[in-house]
Amino acid sequence: MVLAVGNVMMGDDGAGPLLAERLQHSPLAGWAVIDGGAIPENAVHRLRAAPPQRLLVVDATDMGLEPGAIRIVDPTRIAEDMLMNTHSMPLTFMIDELQTFIPEVIFVGIQPALVAFYCPVNRAVTQAVDKIYQQLPHWHGDGGFMRL
Repeated sequence: MVLAVGNVMMGDDGAGPLLAERLQHSPLAGWAVIDGGAIPENAVHRLRAAPPQRLLVVDATDMGLEPGAIRIVDPTRIAEDMLMNTHSMPLTFMIDELQTFIPEVIFVGIQPALVAFYCPVNRAVTQAVDKIYQQLPHWHGDGGFMRL
């Protein structure tokens, strides 16, 4: 299962919803998607009702890397290193809750170029979304992506 996170009105923060849109239009065998939007904690009840064995939480996250860089991020680093995202509630709270009933929760961060109202998603970020989409059918462990 993929939980896509982000705000389509905020430029590259729309990376997660862009992946959700791709998965909805061109489903991949063995993968379902929930578009959590800008308030992903509202999706927790749906995940609790039918918990997957593996959940990828995909979101634009400022990691200080080149735009479009993809990293598997340990959820504790989000809080410890103050990695920036645009959500009112820190994702670590939601991920902590998800880990109580989902055996494998993996946070996939995409480095944004620009997070600003009414900006389009940057080409490098769109390419990163494509890369994640293409990797899903072959996903093992960290999906072939580096850890931060």
